[in-house]
Amino acid sequence: MITAIVLVQTEVDRIPEVAARIADLDGVSEVYSVTGDVDLIALVRVRQHDELAEVIADRLNKVEGVVHTETHIAFRAYSRHDLEAAFALGVEDPD
Repeated sequence: MITAIVLVQTEVDRIPEVAARIADLDGVSEVYSVTGDVDLIALVRVRQHDELAEVIADRLNKVEGVVHTETHIAFRAYSRHDLEAAFALGVEDPD
């Protein structure tokens, strides 16, 4: 699974509408309204690199109200669950 984090700037008065439309796109798993330099962060999850262009360039960027995007492709995913499992390898529970 390939994950891309897309930072999205929108027309300010259209943030909720743009977020809802982006969230409805195939390949978009989550959309967050955030503080900071961007208005939304969208998580795109696809199986092949070619699909990133379809989701981001062909659909997400064309949502009315999107002003600018910046895409970051994830190399690895680290979560509390993954880290706990990795550190627990070979360690037996004393109970």
